[in-house]
Amino acid sequence: MQQLDATDRRILLALDEDPRVPVMMLAQRLGLARGTVHSRLERLAASGSLRTHSARVLPQALDRGVMALVSAELDQSKLNDAVEALRKIPEVLECHAPAGDTDLLIRVVAHSPDDLYRVSEEIRFCPGITRTSTQMFLREVIPYRTTGLLKQD
Repeated sequence: MQQLDATDRRILLALDEDPRVPVMMLAQRLGLARGTVHSRLERLAASGSLRTHSARVLPQALDRGVMALVSAELDQSKLNDAVEALRKIPEVLECHAPAGDTDLLIRVVAHSPDDLYRVSEEIRFCPGITRTSTQMFLREVIPYRTTGLLKQD
């Protein structure tokens, strides 16, 4: 993954304001050549610096208004098996391996509390997972954001 320079940040901030702006108009607004904007966006995408477009879709738009964090403990020798099984569960949005007592933190979505129970059980039955604990979010108070970071030097 590459580090973003000032020009990359300007391009991304402009796209944050209007994600559907054509490259030519974006270049004009920023005072850059169209080829520069296009090549930088291609480079950022190829380097893995940008999330996929589907990451912008709100789970609520897919009738998944319930969100939770599932903490999982696992048999360390089966970490790869557990992660591979978790990848196959569509309701798993992301999974992290934190420091501390918890082995995996898994952000999930569901249709309803009953559906959340189903998703939690599906996670619990993944190979290598020995114990889970689920915390349902009541509401989102600060959504995922990087705009402030892009504005920093």
